[in-house]
Amino acid sequence: MGEHRGGHSSSLLVLILMVGLIGGGLLSSFMFLREINKLENDISNLQNQVSRLWGSQNITYQNITIYQNTTILSETYEKVKDSVVLIRGVTNNGTVQGSGFAYSIMGSMVVVTNNHVVHGTSSLSVTFSDGDGYAATVRGTDPYSDIAVVSVPSAPSTEFKPLEIVSSSTLKVGNTVIAIGNPYGLVGSMTTGVISAVGRTITEDQYTGGYAIANIIQTSAPINPGNSGGPLLNFDGKVIGITTAIVAESQGLGFAVPSNTILREVFALFNNGTYDDHSYLGVKGADMSYETAQELHSNVTYGWEIVEVVSKGPSDKAGVQPNDIIVGINGTRIRNGDEMTSYLEEYTVPSETVILNLVRTNQTLEMPLILGKRPPPPI
Repeated sequence: MGEHRGGHSSSLLVLILMVGLIGGGLLSSFMFLREINKLENDISNLQNQVSRLWGSQNITYQNITIYQNTTILSETYEKVKDSVVLIRGVTNNGTVQGSGFAYSIMGSMVVVTNNHVVHGTSSLSVTFSDGDGYAATVRGTDPYSDIAVVSVPSAPSTEFKPLEIVSSSTLKVGNTVIAIGNPYGLVGSMTTGVISAVGRTITEDQYTGGYAIANIIQTSAPINPGNSGGPLLNFDGKVIGITTAIVAESQGLGFAVPSNTILREVFALFNNGTYDDHSYLGVKGADMSYETAQELHSNVTYGWEIVEVVSKGPSDKAGVQPNDIIVGINGTRIRNGDEMTSYLEEYTVPSETVILNLVRTNQTLEMPLILGKRPPPPI
């Protein structure tokens, strides 16, 4: 009987030890899992903090960048806004409205604008940024470049805040530009964009009789009716062009007369009322293309094909013939009519002798030609 009771005691002791071991293991495991969970939470919190710090850093960087750009634009606007004016005119068909900017010609204060803004006006006024308006008179115009110079004799000199006009020779596609004007009468509106192209040509048949306005700047800066005549500026607030035209129903397709054209003409317009040094070839033509080359059995797919030679004009006197293809002038490659017209406008004057590089029946010719002067524009 004693032995049996001893066996039960041993079994109970073993059971107690096993329960203790299992309970201790479970408790240890529970404590271990708690530590793991705590570590995982700590890691997660650290990751969230890092993420927030990274996001804050990016937001701060972006805010700084935007702030700096906005500051540049705001400072430029403040510097030039008082130089931009509102121009109103009365014509036989009603009223016209446009923009312009103050400029100093050898100490004489004038307003520079577009020819088409003042064309045909019987009365004209200029209103400055402070709201003061004065009667104005047209001093000089050139329809072939769409430039006009306006005098405001009754305005005190303190109204004029002349802008500086700088060379457009160094402009490149992608340069940021600023346009300031009065679209739809909304005085002092600023838009920004980039130079989309240079060396374009546009035609205003009503004023130029079909002749191209050459060497035009194309820009993505939004331009609307009323902007015409306002300045196109670089980030330093200096004039690189005059906004002049848009393509109807287009988006981001505006044009401006380059500052080099303004600088070349403005003194003559102020003193003589006109500028008539536009070179003239006396031909009509069209751009070459692969398809045109196939039709003409030509081995060149670029250049400008002569379609018509004006009788007794410069090209006629030089011996140019229909179907000749102008591929260069003075050794400068000419790919199309835009480049030809822009080259003539920028680098030549009437009575100058140039060398036309022609292709005639697949033979290359060098032909001296004395440039003429464009006939007067239509009234």
